[in-house]
Amino acid sequence: MATYVYRATLQEEEDGRWSAWIDALPGCATWGYTREEALDALHEGTELYIECMLEHGDPIPDVEIPRDGEATVTVNVEPVTA
Repeated sequence: MATYVYRATLQEEEDGRWSAWIDALPGCATWGYTREEALDALHEGTELYIECMLEHGDPIPDVEIPRDGEATVTVNVEPVTA
């Protein structure tokens, strides 16, 4: 099993919802009604994103070292076997 860690960006929108995304994974973005909900959805989306990249043989962006206080997403994914 491989572990991937990425910095997450969370932003509260004008309507009170939260947007969440990972800059290192273009298009990996989601939202939630709360910060926690957005981060949970981002975790699930990141796992699926990485699994898809592995299935297609795409290179996985390097693991990021978080800075103190930064939100992160950590996922554990089984490697794809041929």
